Amino acid sequence: MIQAVIFDMDGVLIDSEPFWQASEKVVFKKVGIDLTNDMCRQTIGLRIDEVVQHWYRRFPWNHVPLKQVQNEIVLSVVDLVSQKGELLPGVHFALDFFNKKNLKIALASSSDKILIDAVLGKFDLQKEFQIIHSGQDETHGKPHPAIYLSTAGLLNVEPTSCLAIEDSFNGLIAAKSARMKTICIPEPGVWDHTKYDIADVKLKSLEEISEKVISIVEY
Repeated sequence: MIQAVIFDMDGVLIDSEPFWQASEKVVFKKVGIDLTNDMCRQTIGLRIDEVVQHWYRRFPWNHVPLKQVQNEIVLSVVDLVSQKGELLPGVHFALDFFNKKNLKIALASSSDKILIDAVLGKFDLQKEFQIIHSGQDETHGKPHPAIYLSTAGLLNVEPTSCLAIEDSFNGLIAAKSARMKTICIPEPGVWDHTKYDIADVKLKSLEEISEKVISIVEY
């Protein structure tokens, strides 16, 4: 029986992936790396420090510290969120749906705290989550299950009694590795990719959450 729901943020609550791609392309170009959209998709769901390390291992650069590259990308995304960010369809509907079922609700995001605060502050969502946990506080990022295991512990709920809502494959692997039930909402361009079928349920939007979906998840 599901006792808690844990939301990812980027790609689930807010369509921030275009902001990440735009910011990564600009900042990585400064160190000589021309990222394509496909290259950006490879690292969706990873923490930004791991994204920077990923590309540094493949195309090492000189003079610019990795931490500086990381911070420039995060601050650029924060700026874009504040200017252009919009909630994805069904966010308030889903939160209300789970609240009415008296389930505990948490947020577990790979993003830095500064970005989590920017998103939740912009849309006044802080009060919707009993626990807000950043991957910045974990030794390992997604696809490692650490962030989900820690969030379940903070909720005082067994991981097997949690439902994780994800959009990325890395996030989905993290939640599955934590032995949680999963709903995956892949971005439209990759929705048909069969790798996402490992989720208990695959949806196109939070608007599709229903009692039937929950019954399938709990089956």
